[in-house]
Amino acid sequence: MKKIALFVFNGDPMCFIHVLLNALHFKEKGYTASIVVEGSATQLIPALAEKGNPQHKLWEKVRSAGLVAGVCRACSQKMGTLDAAREQGLVLLDEMSGHPSMARFREEGYELLSF
Repeated sequence: MKKIALFVFNGDPMCFIHVLLNALHFKEKGYTASIVVEGSATQLIPALAEKGNPQHKLWEKVRSAGLVAGVCRACSQKMGTLDAAREQGLVLLDEMSGHPSMARFREEGYELLSF
């Protein structure tokens, strides 16, 4: 099976929505897709939980489909969103000096895409 890991570093909501859409599209096409929220994108976590946020429904659809592999612990700590990530039940990834390991995803057979 084809595996894609989408690492989203960019905190621009317009970029982030494309990551969500692409993850869903990959899944529909038979891929195993996993999103890793990194860098300034971690600042979006609290807003995504708000029902009035335009991206909320899409975020919930992606989460319920099991497409979010996790969130960078170090970056969410730096951006002040660590508690919001925990409240949403997101996995905190920290195996590389507090950050997610791209190498781990490669070793598990994922192709990496970064945004």
